[in-house]
Amino acid sequence: MTLKYNFYDDYSEGAHPQILEALMHTNLQQQIGYGMDEYSTEASNLIKEKIENKNIGVHFVSGGTQANLVVLGSMLKPYESVIAASSAHINVHEAGAIEATGHKIHAVEVLDGKLLPEQIKKIVNQHTDEHMVRPRVVFISHSTEVGTIYTKKELENLSQYCKTNGLYLYLDGARMASALASTNTDLTLADIARFADAFYIGGTKNGALLGEAIVLVNPNLQNNFRYHTKQRGALLAKGRSVGVQFRELFKGDLFFDLARHANDMASKLTQGLQAQGYTFLTESFTNQIFPILPNAVIKRLQESYGFYIWSKSDDKKSVVRLVTSWATPEPTVESFLSDIKKLSVI
Repeated sequence: MTLKYNFYDDYSEGAHPQILEALMHTNLQQQIGYGMDEYSTEASNLIKEKIENKNIGVHFVSGGTQANLVVLGSMLKPYESVIAASSAHINVHEAGAIEATGHKIHAVEVLDGKLLPEQIKKIVNQHTDEHMVRPRVVFISHSTEVGTIYTKKELENLSQYCKTNGLYLYLDGARMASALASTNTDLTLADIARFADAFYIGGTKNGALLGEAIVLVNPNLQNNFRYHTKQRGALLAKGRSVGVQFRELFKGDLFFDLARHANDMASKLTQGLQAQGYTFLTESFTNQIFPILPNAVIKRLQESYGFYIWSKSDDKKSVVRLVTSWATPEPTVESFLSDIKKLSVI
């Protein structure tokens, strides 16, 4: 069956043509390996400029799960653990990668994907001595796995709690571009670097062929980090391939332009579905939206469009996830809205 379009994710396309052109243009130029090439150095400096901090460490890896595994592994002693939302990527979609290293994840049940200091405090207070694991890292995602974003005040409150209680704050930025380009955000990349000890900037889900940029803000995490990267199989001999891509994303506004398009297409879907009377699991201003649709409508839509059923709402309705990308055509969004209107009887 040939689908009209796939709303499964934001990485079904290859890469933005500007990135492919840069890879082709630099292809035959010899470079030092393992991320020591001039392209990676230039990309790192561009990111430092955007973050307004020359003292951070920037390391390029191939994917998000790998980034989480390397960074969390470097932060945690054998008896330490991670606090995360129940919907967090490390808790649901990474095949137990963190647990496989021997580290417990404390999953907090949340509806909007976001953690609050009082939820963290409850877990910290429950772990009092050496007979238990010691919570050490707070893991958050921005945007979250359900499309929501943190406000500056929320992130500042989390940061302050973590600093006061000897915890690291680590941010998964797989869809950071979408969060930062949101019309509803008051956070900047520089703000995130002020509040988080470490985070990564996602390229895979924002127009890159592959790759993420790990940013280490806390100086205590920077020493010998390349050893952790190598041990986890993340130190790429052809690190230049990721460096070139991030150089393209950050030498202008491409990183944000691509995210704005994805957000605009998701907003158009949201407005169109709301006009037809549909409600949503969360209020999302990013490129992931979660409308609640009748099961009969879902079944018919899946004959023409690809998307995931996220969860059951009741006996007759389910929550679905629709994800737009940097390459989603506006006419396709209009076609989807037209098709669902023909099927809808609410």
